[in-house]
Amino acid sequence: MGLFNEFKKFIARGNVLDLAVGVMIGAAFGKIVTSLTQSVLMPVIGWIFGDIDFTNWFILLGNIPESFSGNADNYAELKEAGVPMIGYGDFLTQLLDFLIVALVLFMLVKAVNRILDEMLEKQKETEDSAKSSEVPTDPQLDVLKEILHAVKERNPKTD
Repeated sequence: MGLFNEFKKFIARGNVLDLAVGVMIGAAFGKIVTSLTQSVLMPVIGWIFGDIDFTNWFILLGNIPESFSGNADNYAELKEAGVPMIGYGDFLTQLLDFLIVALVLFMLVKAVNRILDEMLEKQKETEDSAKSSEVPTDPQLDVLKEILHAVKERNPKTD
């Protein structure tokens, strides 16, 4: 029963909702990055290196079935037919997806940290100025303190 109550508290705090929203936004962002990689970046990279289609880079690990009627150079068709192979072109595409996501997250975290640092620095400056304003630096007040101190030294009984 205690575990159930803890779970209810966890749900009630709102962390689950925040997590769900984060996962959904992350999934949508992942689709955008995948589309960017597959539809924009990989074709440009392929064009630079001579119209290479990375999706069809693979190594066959077994024989193509005799009943296969598709293109023997098409990774998607071979994969659908169940031919064992290593799709390193697809892996390169996924790796590029990951690097783009990692770069964007790095830039986002770096920007947030810079903003937080600026806020903390402004807060520290505000606190420092508040502390310095508490200590009077008026020269006339300093002179009056010296006079009071001299008077007290001459007449110790006048506290």
